[in-house]
Amino acid sequence: MRRRELLALLPAALLAACAPAPISPNDAATLVAGRHRSPANVARDPYRHPAETLAFFGIRADSRVVEILPGSAGYYMEILAPFLRDKGLYVAASRDELAAPQYRADHEKLLARLKAEPALYGKVDVTQFNGDRHEIAPPGSADFVLTFRNLHNWIERGEAQAALRAFYRALKPGGVLGVVDHRGRDDRPQAGQTKSGYVREDYAIELIERAGFVLAGRSEVNANPRDAKDYPEGVWTLPPTYRLKDRDRAKYAAIGESDRFTLKFVRP
Repeated sequence: MRRRELLALLPAALLAACAPAPISPNDAATLVAGRHRSPANVARDPYRHPAETLAFFGIRADSRVVEILPGSAGYYMEILAPFLRDKGLYVAASRDELAAPQYRADHEKLLARLKAEPALYGKVDVTQFNGDRHEIAPPGSADFVLTFRNLHNWIERGEAQAALRAFYRALKPGGVLGVVDHRGRDDRPQAGQTKSGYVREDYAIELIERAGFVLAGRSEVNANPRDAKDYPEGVWTLPPTYRLKDRDRAKYAAIGESDRFTLKFVRP
């Protein structure tokens, strides 16, 4: 390579060298241990492995991260918003005016929480999400778009491709789409599992790749081999929902939360 070409590459190389490194599992564990987190969310940690999940996705302190539908419980918002506050940006892509009343109520509860805790959430950006009706972030601006246990809903409602278009528009070239969802059985067709909340991993990969993304990694950090994926009320039979209430509750508590795939895709 010629000297002039080398010099042209040098600033980019220096910028890359100075950029914060992706969060390590140990650093992520420190974030997860924050005292500001709600007890209800902390109780979910043994099943959701947030430190390992965020390390797998490669979140950095200067990342622009869009989380889809964090809800007022804000499981990952509690961890990510303080981490990104100084150098990065956390974007909560929340409900719009077309959402059902219970979801609009939860959206208002989220807004009230952000306002009530400015030290933690004063720099959170709130945008609208509903398929591809809105820009969840300015086009090509996001380093990461993350969605946790939402894909099965979009598949059931026929909205998955619209949602993926919105994610693709928001991400920079090279940006990461992180997806976690309830993993279905690979010995049964997807059509028979959709209403139970489960998604075959191969089906999810094909669906997302069809939208233009490239699979960059798979993790078993959220796997649960105890999950038989065959319950009276689908995945919602298990904790934390317990749709059967006290019926066989101890049995389902022993199983824990669902078996989940954790997938990382890149926008070319």
